Amino acid sequence: MIKSFRGKLADDEQDTIRLSTNNGLTGYRVVKFQLLGESGNTAYEGTVQIFKRNQVPMPEEIDFQNNALLAAAIIQQSTSTQGSAYDAVIFDSEIINQDLFIFHNEKSAGVGNAVNYYLELEQIKLDLSEATVATLKDMRGTE
Repeated sequence: MIKSFRGKLADDEQDTIRLSTNNGLTGYRVVKFQLLGESGNTAYEGTVQIFKRNQVPMPEEIDFQNNALLAAAIIQQSTSTQGSAYDAVIFDSEIINQDLFIFHNEKSAGVGNAVNYYLELEQIKLDLSEATVATLKDMRGTE
């Protein structure tokens, strides 16, 4: 089963997607992650990242060595050329059963621009040992 989430993030803003359950027997895998600027008449240059643990302070750079990172995307949109670019990387082998944290960091001169996100998660039934492993990995930050 696929669950979808959508939202809008301002510059340096975070959303939390509540996924945790009492028994932890429901896991999720990121299958789609897309970004779109809120206006075609606004220039954008920013990053949006999805983590399995809250990141304090919010990261400004994308670091694939951060084992809490589940997905990252870059959006670039120009008003002068009416062109846009979008690129995303999803670590689809990661199964989580805790909350997700989505961060937006604007890189362009138009600081404060918001970006829309769309996220699809595949819902996976976990047995007790899989749930325990997923929870411990999420909490400890180890692979």
